[in-house]
Parts: sequence; C-alpha cells; structure tokens
Amino acid sequence: MEENRRVFPVWRGIGASSAVGWSQGWGRCLRWESDSRDRGTRTPVFDYPVWLVFCRRGRARLREVCQRGRGAIRLPTDLLSLKLPQLFDIHQVPKVFREDSIISGYRHPRSSAVDCVLSSFQMNNETINIWTHFLPTWWVQTLQTKYFVWRFMALFSTMNFLNDSYTWPLLVYMLLICIYPFTSSCAHTFSSMSAESRHICYFFDYGALSLYSLGCAISYGYYVMPDCWVHSWLHQHFVLIAIGNSLFCTSMSCYSRFVELQFPKRSKALRTGAFVVPFIFDTVPLFYRALICFWDGGTLSDALSSHCYHLLFAFLTCFLFTAHLPERLAPGRFDYIGHSHQLFHVSAVVGTHFQMEGVVADMTSRRAWLQLHGAMPSFLGTIGALAVSLALNLAIIGIFSAPLLWKTRHGSNQQNACKEQ
Repeated sequence: MEENRRVFPVWRGIGASSAVGWSQGWGRCLRWESDSRDRGTRTPVFDYPVWLVFCRRGRARLREVCQRGRGAIRLPTDLLSLKLPQLFDIHQVPKVFREDSIISGYRHPRSSAVDCVLSSFQMNNETINIWTHFLPTWWVQTLQTKYFVWRFMALFSTMNFLNDSYTWPLLVYMLLICIYPFTSSCAHTFSSMSAESRHICYFFDYGALSLYSLGCAISYGYYVMPDCWVHSWLHQHFVLIAIGNSLFCTSMSCYSRFVELQFPKRSKALRTGAFVVPFIFDTVPLFYRALICFWDGGTLSDALSSHCYHLLFAFLTCFLFTAHLPERLAPGRFDYIGHSHQLFHVSAVVGTHFQMEGVVADMTSRRAWLQLHGAMPSFLGTIGALAVSLALNLAIIGIFSAPLLWKTRHGSNQQNACKEQ
C-alpha cells in the first residue's frame, strides 16, 4: 500500500500557507498518510476553508476524501446524497396548490422546510417569485440608487431619525418597504409545506402588504398632501382612516383564501378589492396634485414625475395580478419563466422604487413650507400608528390561522392514535 494516497485536487485558499498563493494553490492535492504504529495518524491542517473542485467523478472522489479524512474535513457523508426536491405536474398536486394556467413545476405539497429552501435554488414555478422579492430587499443597484435596505441604511446615516420628528414618516415607510418583499419571498418559499402552511404563509404576506399601504398613507399624509389640503379634515384623519384600511385589507384578503376552492372568482374579486381600496385612498392626494399640475399646464417636478412613474407601474401591477397574462394565452409555456406573477413582482418592485424616490424628493423639497405651516408629524401619527396597526394585523392573522393550526394538530393526534392502535 502506498505511503501517500493522492485523492483529488483542491484549492486551499489564498494564505493557506506562508509561501503559497492562488496560482500555486490549484496544484495542491489532498494527501492522507497511512496509519503508523510509532507516529500515529497524521492529517493535514488547513488555515482557510477548503473549496473542493468538482470535476469528473467528483462526487465519488469527495466520498473517498470524507472516508479517508479521519476528521480533518468534517463533511457529513449524507450531504453527498443530497438531491433537489422532485417536481410535479398540475394533476399530481392538490387543488389548493394549483395556479391558473401553470401546468408544471410544482413542488411536493408536503415539503419539509429544508426542501423548501433547496427548491429556491432549483428551477420551478416559484423560483423567480422568491428571488424577485428577496434580492430587491437586500441588494440591487440600478442607476445611482440602491434598493430598500441599502438605501435605508444610506438615509439612516445622513438623517437624524431618532430626534428629528420630520423624518419619522420616512422611517416608517422605509421599514415597511423592506419588510413586505422579504415577507413575500418567505411566503413563496415555505408555501408548499402543507395546505394549512400555505394559507398561513400568505396570511403574513397579505398582512405585510396591508402594513405597506399604511406606510404609504403615513408618508403621503405628511409629505405629499396638497398645500390647500393641509390642516383639512382629511389631512387630520388621514392616518386613522389608513389604519382602518389596513385592517380591512388583511381581513378580506385572508378571508378570500377560505372561499378560493368553492368560489375562485369571488375569492379573486375579494382579494383584489382588499388591496385596491387602500391604494385608491392613499393616492387621492397624489391624483389631485397631478391633475392640478396638468390642468394648469405646469412642469412636473422631480417628485411628481417619480410619483407618476409609480402610478404607471401600480396600474400595470394590478393588471398583471388580475389578467394572468401571458400564461393564459399559452398554458404550460410560461410555467418557469415569464408568467404573470413573476412580472407582477418585478412591476411592484420597480413601482416601489419610483415611489420611494418621489417620497424622498417631496420630503426634502417641501420641508421648509410644511414646517412654516405647522404640519409636523407626531409620534402617535407615525411610529405609534405603525405599532397599533401591527398589533391589530397580527391579531387578525392569528384569528384566521387558529382553525388551521387546530386542524393540523387534531389531524396529527388522530394519526398518532391510529398508529398506537
């Protein structure tokens, strides 16, 4: 038996040894010395993670490494047999999991949490839905603007959110536009664990969207409100009505899932109306400003221009959500890439970007005028409103989730009782 056994090439990483760099590191090989009675077993020590180069027969060679490593590389051999979840066609999954005109690419309706996470790296009919909301939440760079979390951190470093009450509406708005796409991404990721889990995941998705509508109302009420409406009855009660709209939105959208199988059209109408009502109310001040600007023949400011782009994408988002195009024209052709829900996600994110730019521009340009006229935000009308609405929306989600959780627990108890008998 050979004293040293060459297994297969690896890159040990820059700095793995004092005199080895990148180019020389590729030439290194893992070598295991056989047992010796007088010296004991000698294994290599790595200062940096070892990145295995998967080439021809890489899986078999990696198994050999793990078996001969004797603890030097602690990779469980179970990882070698790790497989991506199996996908199914529409007739192979329960009706609650089926999407209109989507024929293939469905995940297992009883997927584990690990399978759900792995499926986000596998091409299925939810993959693009997951990533089109996850990536914009954390890092996407376009033009000179970084979306959501990165933009929020940039604003946080330049503005005094803690002591300057004028910035509190922006703080609430930025928090919520970071939360809603991330919640949506999580809902799409874990919605295939069970029928009950699917409903609960989307309950949280709807709750995050309704809170986002409240964030829009708070920022619009303090920054976008037309000059002639400041201190009017609508201005004074704008946030309070928006809280009611968010509760209505969460309640109706959650209820729509319970009638989805029996009355799909009614469910779609309820869900669409649940989101349209807050949108119309929130954008009333914006519509008025745009109409006055066009009626007087004035030039669009940077803020109003961004708001108009947002409205354009908002209408496009609503159309894609209700029309189910293009997959309705060619069922099965857009199962993985290009179906309406993916386009709906992209349109919503782009629209939110323009909305964010408009809100920031209005906040900056109108500050002196709003401070002069005493239209300053209060803690109760911004952060307090968010806290109250968050608690009430979570309560609504809990009420709708309770029977589903009880059903799941009751079913599992029955199965355990049958096994014992």
